[in-house]
Amino acid sequence: MRKPRDIDSELKALEAKAKTLKERRVRQLGELVIATGADALDADMLAGALLGAVAAKDTSVKEGWRKAGASFFRHGARKTTSRPDRGAANDTASDGHAASA
Repeated sequence: MRKPRDIDSELKALEAKAKTLKERRVRQLGELVIATGADALDADMLAGALLGAVAAKDTSVKEGWRKAGASFFRHGARKTTSRPDRGAANDTASDGHAASA
């Protein structure tokens, strides 16, 4: 005879996994903002750029952005993060830049 499933514990496990995945997604977004150097942008400017990217209807523009992003992940990520002022921009809270996600 089969053992009955404990649906409550399975549901709790799935909820915990979903929470972990959401937290990881937010952390990775923050890491991406830092890796691209976008953490030096004002929060309003960064939000506006993202909203513009989402609202863009021209697929050729979006394809260009996609190719640039793919290229960044292939070879650009290491070059961008090695900027000498990288730590100084993140250490000072009074420099007017928004904190990353």
